[in-house]
Amino acid sequence: MIYLDYAANTPVNEEVVNVFRDVSLEFIANPNSSHNLGLKAKERLDDSTKKIAELLNVKESEIIYTSGASESNNLAIKGIAQQYKKFGKHIITTYLEHSSVNGAMGYLQNQGFEIEYVDITDTGLVDLNHLKEIIRDDTILVSICYVDSEVGLKQQINAIGNILSIHPRCYFHVDATQAVGKIPVTFENVDLVTFTPHKFYGLNGCGVLIKKEKVLLEPLIHGGISSSDFRSGTPALNMIAACEKALSISYENMEKSYEYVKKLNDKIRDSFKKYNAIKINSTENSVPFILNISIPNINTETFKMELDKEGIYLSTKSACCAPNTVSRPVYAVTKNKKNALSTLRISLSYLTTKDDVNEFLVKFDEVYNKLAK
Repeated sequence: MIYLDYAANTPVNEEVVNVFRDVSLEFIANPNSSHNLGLKAKERLDDSTKKIAELLNVKESEIIYTSGASESNNLAIKGIAQQYKKFGKHIITTYLEHSSVNGAMGYLQNQGFEIEYVDITDTGLVDLNHLKEIIRDDTILVSICYVDSEVGLKQQINAIGNILSIHPRCYFHVDATQAVGKIPVTFENVDLVTFTPHKFYGLNGCGVLIKKEKVLLEPLIHGGISSSDFRSGTPALNMIAACEKALSISYENMEKSYEYVKKLNDKIRDSFKKYNAIKINSTENSVPFILNISIPNINTETFKMELDKEGIYLSTKSACCAPNTVSRPVYAVTKNKKNALSTLRISLSYLTTKDDVNEFLVKFDEVYNKLAK
């Protein structure tokens, strides 16, 4: 088996599973219970929150736990919109966003909000001049991903934050799901940040929303005491502890993992140069964990299934996108619908071996020659 779909999901680290198991067995009480067992569980929760806050350089009080990045994105976007709609209903985002952001934007549009999309340059970056042009006095939210999930484009988050800093009623949300745990991140000029540990070898079913102290949100879920006033529900201590462990491990190995994956990415890029028909959509601004290509004259869904038969697993787009549809991020960068309809996404990890890459390239060539006839 050769797994090349790490942007969709990563295998859980055994140390993370052990923490989940141990915490589940040791701390049986609700962290909000006032008896001694509850207080011990609360102490363990606070310890994990403190470590997460230290790693990300945020305040403990700014961390909200959710069921995943999709819930975090919805809470951030809808929560801001409902809380601050009295100041305006104009929201800015990009065509690079995950479907949980797109879906929330579509919902708000149906509620009477105006959604505007900032231009993307041919190198994949948000056009800062266009952003300055379209921001208005009634703009209450700008939502832009740190790294997109299909092309791997890393945005100029600090520069965007600086632009927005002179607009005190406009809040800045960053979906950092493909960034946290993989690259160094900073959130100094950001109001809301979302991510999930299952993208860096943690467990599915847990998400994090960082909400700066000055920001208010209308909750999605009401009723019941939790670790935050903005998200009800019994705190999942085992998931939170496992999230902290996964994040800690990722920070210990981040630089080494990045350099290793970059070498694998470079090797695949170099190999693809021999195919005249292949267009590499990932740019110099893309992180090495994601390599997106287009093969315009070949059905890439068929290509993917042929590789699947060989035990090689990758994707055409984000796992949350419908098959045989245009890749919005690829179209935003290339402005080419044909390319955007014929994408393959190869996503890499420190777990990907050199032998995996060599075998993939051999099988890729075989499938390419078969389908190109």
